[in-house]
Amino acid sequence: MRIGILNTDTLKTEFDTKYGQYPAMFRNVLLQADPNLQIHSYEVQSGDYPTALDECDAYLITGSKVSAFDDIPWVNELKIFVRSLHQHQKKLIGICFGHQLIAEALGGKVERSNGGWHVGVHGATLKKNTILFGSSHQEFNLIYNHQDQVLKIPRESILLASCKNCPVAMLAIDDHILSFQGHVEFDVAYAKDLLEMRRSILGEDTYLKASDSLKEKTENAKVTDWILKFLQKD
Repeated sequence: MRIGILNTDTLKTEFDTKYGQYPAMFRNVLLQADPNLQIHSYEVQSGDYPTALDECDAYLITGSKVSAFDDIPWVNELKIFVRSLHQHQKKLIGICFGHQLIAEALGGKVERSNGGWHVGVHGATLKKNTILFGSSHQEFNLIYNHQDQVLKIPRESILLASCKNCPVAMLAIDDHILSFQGHVEFDVAYAKDLLEMRRSILGEDTYLKASDSLKEKTENAKVTDWILKFLQKD
């Protein structure tokens, strides 16, 4: 399977040196789950797109520092591409900003959360029984780092999981779109550095609670396995 990473951010030099850019992070977790995957990245911020939709079997949209509702040319172009993928029922995964952008592109609504930043390790609870992901009320932990969130899901979508402070943590559209607000690609060290970078913005109480939560076990590998099962499902 060939997966195209649609990269929507450029990390600071010091983060790039330590962790690599987002495509490298996703490449690491995906190849750990399946070494036979072929992964290619596209810098959609710079207008770099596949020459044809079938250039890859599936696509994944990364996180970003910008908002899905920002009126930025490359963001608007990416929404058009998402609509095309949806129209042709191409497999698509969204993570954080990718999750939000898919919702915005397909008729949902994203806004700043009234609760402020949602950071650190949090548990999301599955809303219904699913063959691929598990049973209703099952909880899974991921690292979160966002202040925007999906408030209204697209009409065609199904809400699959919610967090206490993030009602739309996971959604799907038919058998070709799956998205998560949490990060499967973040490790604890990178999450700590992000929190430290935003410490003054987050406020000391939020920073300390989020930092402490990073001691909790996350289920990146399990959720990555869910993603690959979804992509491989006919």
